[in-house]
Amino acid sequence: MVVEVMGRYAGWIALHSGIAGGGDVILIPEIHYNIDNVCTFIRKRIAAGKKFSIVVVAEGSKPQGGDYTILRKIEESHDQIRLGGVGHLIGEQIEEKTGIETRVVILGHLLRGGSPTPYDRVLASRFGAAAVDLVAQEQFGLFPALRGNEMMPTPIKKAIEKLKIIPLNHSLLQVARSTGTCLGE
Repeated sequence: MVVEVMGRYAGWIALHSGIAGGGDVILIPEIHYNIDNVCTFIRKRIAAGKKFSIVVVAEGSKPQGGDYTILRKIEESHDQIRLGGVGHLIGEQIEEKTGIETRVVILGHLLRGGSPTPYDRVLASRFGAAAVDLVAQEQFGLFPALRGNEMMPTPIKKAIEKLKIIPLNHSLLQVARSTGTCLGE
């Protein structure tokens, strides 16, 4: 089963959901994958008696030496490229190279859904109240950010100045590796 999730240039969602959901393979934009290594990993699982594998792939994942899988271009948009379909591409390659029937599901924005917990609801109210306070104080160009347990006014420019990608030495990558998860390397 290949599960495509959001993650244009950063694989946080794929990494977190892959670890939490028992993903056997997690493919993220920060680590370009080798499809042959992925297929070898899946074959080894089958040889060990595992009847299925879950491959979690961020939409911005790309093969070593390859490029993004582009779903379409929207000329009138400031960001014209729409990624998507890498899950189907990987599913087809796995099926072709291993002979194993492979199903694909694209969660995309659906992954954002779900029932909020009481903590989520309280946090949303805290963010809303803090944002209204900033407007009432005429502190424009700021947004409320949660730091520890405190709401802190933060410049919007700071939030968008650089992309927050997964550092290759991040502890969650080490967790994935130490639990036997394939990262496509």
